[in-house]
Amino acid sequence: MKRVQPFYRVIFALFMLVGAGSLLAEERLKPFVSASTASGSLQEASAVTEKSLQTAGFEVVGKYAPYEGVQLILISSDELKKAAAATDRGAYAAVQRVSLVKRADKIEVAYTNPVYWANAYQLESSLAGVSKALADVLGAGEPFGAKGLTADDLRGYHYTFGMEYFDEPYELAEFSSFDAAVSQIEKGLKEKVGGVSLVYRVEIPDRDQVLFGVAMRQAGGGAKYSDDAFIMSVVDFEELSSAAHLPYEILVNGKQAEALHARFRIAISFPDLKMMGDNSFMKIMESPPAIEAALQAVAGVKAAESDY
Repeated sequence: MKRVQPFYRVIFALFMLVGAGSLLAEERLKPFVSASTASGSLQEASAVTEKSLQTAGFEVVGKYAPYEGVQLILISSDELKKAAAATDRGAYAAVQRVSLVKRADKIEVAYTNPVYWANAYQLESSLAGVSKALADVLGAGEPFGAKGLTADDLRGYHYTFGMEYFDEPYELAEFSSFDAAVSQIEKGLKEKVGGVSLVYRVEIPDRDQVLFGVAMRQAGGGAKYSDDAFIMSVVDFEELSSAAHLPYEILVNGKQAEALHARFRIAISFPDLKMMGDNSFMKIMESPPAIEAALQAVAGVKAAESDY
């Protein structure tokens, strides 16, 4: 019997390793992380958070207050840019988003979960280093924003049949050169064409790519469907705010200007959102074509008739 025991121990150890690997593979990721709470004014808390992020080595590339009670801080780093440059369309991950949301007498601080978005944007890197750095500086709270998706789910994500994947963006316009594309987007954002304006601009190293973060603010009527505040009033209704969904992006990729399709970009932030009823995708059904039209206008293109 004594000679047989090591054999069974090896089998048991292998069984445990396989089981642990399966559990790891099935880890469920969520889009946002609840970091901490702060007191005082939103302006003061934002200033303290911004300074902490910079001290930790992050570059603050922009700030955005989309509506009352919310301040967003947009950050990048050498690690983020390097990871973004390693894949053809990884640029969308070059910027992570930190939100401060005023609720009664407290301020909720949260941020995008780098590991979730690394998978959603199909990076080669897991952004584990960025995740640790954010947890160290802001707090390692509970992930939130969804029941959770596995890495495999995220890498092949689409909300449901007929809705777009990561690699099916809006193709806004094609230009004669990379420089011409960048120039037009900068011009459109400066002029706030379509109610769209600049939040940040980040160049991707070793690639002809520039990622623009954009604010979308509209003035009532039908244009409300591309308005950040309106869209968030429908989709951001849970106990913890998912304000770090914002801002939207335009990517200049070589001669092409593109943006993630709203039926992907909104759904990947809110994968548990219902299709019908209150606080559902049905309530913002007109937003995908409205967002496309607004971003096309920035690119200098008149929106075509919608197929939606």
